[in-house]
Amino acid sequence: MTNIFLRDQKGRRPVFGNLEEFQTDPHWRDLLLFHEYFHADSGVGVGASHQTGWTGLVTKLMQQNGEGTRGRTGAMPANVAAD
Repeated sequence: MTNIFLRDQKGRRPVFGNLEEFQTDPHWRDLLLFHEYFHADSGVGVGASHQTGWTGLVTKLMQQNGEGTRGRTGAMPANVAAD
């Protein structure tokens, strides 16, 4: 599930779908929204995009998991695949 938030080879995040402002604008592209649910095939965020209830919990768990994977610089170790 975390892969829908990561940029692909073209620098696009599946969660943003075709929303160009979120995909390309430097003021928006790193502001990740956690939607209520996601399209099963494309990963596009669907529904409300506020962080409450179970979505907030999942976000916290993803954050904690990432902290254990990344070093102090925030970069992925060379032996960990980013896709």
